[in-house]
Amino acid sequence: MKLIHTVRDDFPLFRQGFSPRLVYFDNAATTQHPQAVLDAVRQYETKANGNPHRGAHYLATAASAAYEEARRTVSDFIGAKEPAEVIFTRNATESLNLIARSYGETHLSAGDNIVITIAEHHANLVTWQRVAARTGAELRYIYVNADGRFVEDDFAKIDRHTKIVAFAEISNVLGMKVPVRQLIDLAHAVGAVVVLDGAQSAPHIPVNVQELDCDFFVFSGHKMLALQGIGVLYGKRSLLEEMEPFNLGGDMIEYVREQETTFNVLPFKFEAGTPNVVGAVSLAAAIRYLREIGWEAIMAHESELTRALLSGLQSYPYVRLLGSFDPAEKYGVVTFLIDEVHPHDVATILDSYGIAIRSGHHCAQPLGAYLQAPASNRVSVYIYNTPEEVDYLLNVLPQVRKQMGLR
Repeated sequence: MKLIHTVRDDFPLFRQGFSPRLVYFDNAATTQHPQAVLDAVRQYETKANGNPHRGAHYLATAASAAYEEARRTVSDFIGAKEPAEVIFTRNATESLNLIARSYGETHLSAGDNIVITIAEHHANLVTWQRVAARTGAELRYIYVNADGRFVEDDFAKIDRHTKIVAFAEISNVLGMKVPVRQLIDLAHAVGAVVVLDGAQSAPHIPVNVQELDCDFFVFSGHKMLALQGIGVLYGKRSLLEEMEPFNLGGDMIEYVREQETTFNVLPFKFEAGTPNVVGAVSLAAAIRYLREIGWEAIMAHESELTRALLSGLQSYPYVRLLGSFDPAEKYGVVTFLIDEVHPHDVATILDSYGIAIRSGHHCAQPLGAYLQAPASNRVSVYIYNTPEEVDYLLNVLPQVRKQMGLR
């Protein structure tokens, strides 16, 4: 078991001697790579790089073995019933688009409705806008109150005409977890399919798709220490079997004739072309690394940092927090505004002190408009961040208003 206070030493980026110092608080956008992931990537690239499922030579079979071992690791990580229910994609965005095109557009029609929340990332919102437009289905929203909690009266929008309920387990803006079990139960009670966006949950909390009983689950590797360009779509076999392929090409076929084609079995039916084997290898290595630390230690560490952030930010009268002030309701994400200072100016000034945060609409413009915060600043922590870094941010923050000529 790896001790949480030793984790930072495993990340080469933080040994580079940046000037000014580097304080990386943009983990909800993408995370850094531990040496264990980099070593796994190098091992694959130098000893097993080939094109999987194509060829009988050593490197082709080694690449196939590495790719399918990564699939088994991911399947075990999320508690899938079998590895064939795990589809590798480029990211959570592509996974959601696959579901929307291959399931949503083929299973909905006028008179049906889709229920999502106002807090969704564009990847889980624009996709359903298009499904609604193409099928004639209605798109409905569950809203939040001033504290970022969902309005339970809106849950009644899930009715007998609902065919899809799609939502993020944890909001990438509010950092708050939705009532997952309640929404899944309501959806299944009316025969609706649940699409669960785990991009912000899989890196921070344990997930078991069978216990949740979600129908689809998606996440991205780059938000949990793996390389960019690898994502996951989990789907129940019964649903995946009936869906059309999203992309067409090599490896996803069974037989191709001049006028017709039959498709490969799961999971290969949805993985056309040469896959991102090294990305899958990096994701498997990241999962092994996180397991070595343990979810209990990860969650306790992030909770400590989040608690300190919320307490410190609330001490400044010119700071407005978005969502709940209760650290028990936050999962590694704290979003705020500074009175009279544009979020991009906040981020630029903090960057001059070596502090990297996110500014903008965070790919959630409807939520920003609803909260009257079209742009905001987001601090997102992860396993390698430290209490000292939180203190540094809080100490530097008054300089933002000072440099803008404000008191």
